Amino acid sequence: MLKKGSKLNSILTGSCPKCQNESMYLDKNPLHLSKVLKMNDNCSHCGLKYQIEPSFFYGAMYVSYGLNVAVGIAAFIISYVIFKSNLKVAFAAIIGALIILFPLVLRLSRNIYINMFVSYDPEAANNKK
Repeated sequence: MLKKGSKLNSILTGSCPKCQNESMYLDKNPLHLSKVLKMNDNCSHCGLKYQIEPSFFYGAMYVSYGLNVAVGIAAFIISYVIFKSNLKVAFAAIIGALIILFPLVLRLSRNIYINMFVSYDPEAANNKK
């Protein structure tokens, strides 16, 4: 389904955006909350430095904000419009969805942000550093 070389593959799998051969994270499971943002310094396959510049991933907060807004809107539509709940229940559904999806949104926002700046390189994928 996800072809190697596509940005969507790198974003959804959390793999190196340049070679897509290894995970950027020390622990692939985002539900291990103590390690959710622990990243490797470099890709061991192509050598890409993930922290491109100091405080690089602060920009991912803007992506995270957009994703959280989308989650909130989706939770509201599902609870209020589809299930016809009252506003208090819809508000609780938004809060619950944001809390439950928090680690996934954190990882996804970092993945999206780094993929804005780094593109797939077929030569890097085939050559080990």
